[in-house]
Amino acid sequence: MQLMKFQANLHRINHIFISHLHGDHYLGLMGLIFTMHLLRRTNDLHIYGHRGLNEIITTQLRYSQSAPGFKLVFHQLEKDETRTIYEDDALTIETVPLIHKLTCSGFIFREKEKPRRIDKEKLPSGLLIQQIVNLKRGEDVVDAEGNLIHKNSDLTLPPRKSRSYAYCADTAYNEQLIEKLHGIDLLYHEATFTADEASKAADTLHSTATHAAIIAQKAEVSSLLLGHFSARYKDLEPILQEARTIFPSSQLAVEGSTFTIDD
Repeated sequence: MQLMKFQANLHRINHIFISHLHGDHYLGLMGLIFTMHLLRRTNDLHIYGHRGLNEIITTQLRYSQSAPGFKLVFHQLEKDETRTIYEDDALTIETVPLIHKLTCSGFIFREKEKPRRIDKEKLPSGLLIQQIVNLKRGEDVVDAEGNLIHKNSDLTLPPRKSRSYAYCADTAYNEQLIEKLHGIDLLYHEATFTADEASKAADTLHSTATHAAIIAQKAEVSSLLLGHFSARYKDLEPILQEARTIFPSSQLAVEGSTFTIDD
């Protein structure tokens, strides 16, 4: 319902990453699967999660005597594992272990190096399509005998920045994340409590806004998104201000907001 409310195109969702099996992180999945079925989806849907998610989904399908009109492909994540779980021409996705009451993973999304940009003002006429492709790859323009015609640096501009995003929820304060998150452009880190509830955070293996800000500061990320707020906080401003005293580039991840990573 939220995806529809914010006009997200469900047909463009091909990979879903579930951090852990607490209900607030996966209970909406069946509704999404059935909605995709009703919208006549045919493409495979890849679902990444820890042991048990496959059984949860297939059991519901079995007892409701239902079968979506597309293939569900399950990818099991392993406890305490750091590895690349997805890769295509544009990006990689890596898991990182989090500290929580259930086995839980964070996800780091990294764009691969982008092609060089053609400088249209300097591009001579008459170049072949393959020569332009080679320029984007960083190669020079040469003739059939391999003789240099144009230097790459004369006709191209540096590639746009390769961006990165990390999603870390739910987790207790975990300094082992710092090295893995170093230099990330945008970090989403849970901030379930304010610092005056630090004992509650420790008991439930969650983080405070201070914890999230310290991780962001030590990892030297560019920007921090705070989320997963306890329902006790009707006003989220204290959470934001607490984080900003340590890491000024902090924002609240509230539904309906858009955050852009510049390239």
